[in-house]
Amino acid sequence: MKKKSTPQSAVPLPDHDHARHLLRQMILIRRFEAKSAELYSATKIRGFLHLYDGEEAVAVGVMDALTPEDAVVATYREHGQALARGVSARSIMAEMYGKLEGCSRGRGGSMHLFDAATRFYGGNAIVGGGLPLSLGLALADRMEGRKRVTCAFFGDGASVEGVFHESLNLASLWKLPVLFILENNLYAMGTAICYAQAVPEFSHRVASYGIPLEAVDGMDVLAVREAALRAAAYVREGNGPFFLECRTYRFRAHSMFDAELYRTKEEVEEWRKRDPIPAFFALCREKGILSDADREELEREVNAAVEDAVAFAEAGTWEPVEELTRFVYSERRT
Repeated sequence: MKKKSTPQSAVPLPDHDHARHLLRQMILIRRFEAKSAELYSATKIRGFLHLYDGEEAVAVGVMDALTPEDAVVATYREHGQALARGVSARSIMAEMYGKLEGCSRGRGGSMHLFDAATRFYGGNAIVGGGLPLSLGLALADRMEGRKRVTCAFFGDGASVEGVFHESLNLASLWKLPVLFILENNLYAMGTAICYAQAVPEFSHRVASYGIPLEAVDGMDVLAVREAALRAAAYVREGNGPFFLECRTYRFRAHSMFDAELYRTKEEVEEWRKRDPIPAFFALCREKGILSDADREELEREVNAAVEDAVAFAEAGTWEPVEELTRFVYSERRT
């Protein structure tokens, strides 16, 4: 069952305050990511780093459609999702520094962000690993009679994992309140969909499990938000899962270790013409909702917030060596 997205011309426009919020969230993600790349090159951040540049409209649009009681399960490219959900820039940056003040006490790093207060349940380094976790959260809500939504983010590469099919099957079979969010950025790491998937059209696979699907322009924050609102309402009312495919594109390489030999610079530049941040601002300025002064003010606010996050992480503390085995659940052998 594939539903058509609402034409962009028919998507309601936000008022000034709402538009300002959406734009600020997207700019915050973009600037936070740029600073993270800089700090990674300076070896302040270690391990792996997967950036979200270009996909901001997906995280911001979806999170704006959720309630604080809903749960979010993310992928390893989750900085943008965490920031849009309300996890503080300070705790995220401290986590990537490996400091005790990080949202996972510095033990998880970039791929394992977690924040119970915002019901943000990871960050998962395993491709598709968050899907069965989302089913468990949704099952608990259904059994307790709570009208909540569990929102599960994943990439197109996860759709060829066995757990993808197992999760969709159980979610449909048990009518679980799961909103599946596919961030389809066309590349599973360094492999284009056309080279890895015999049937790249997701509607065929999703329909086989009896789950309704809607595909939306993932470079348009308003289109994503409207589609997510409809999808979340469907799930919240006990109809079972819903599948939302957000067609987007990442401007940076898969990770900081990626030589990016699988796509051309021309392709990236062509997609940059559809950058969701200037596109949204241009629309709001054209309609008289936001001004250049609003944009400049937001840039100043965001830059200050990012610098504050860096200062917080720099001043953070390392976990004492004596606590190295804390949270390690195994018997000590002599």
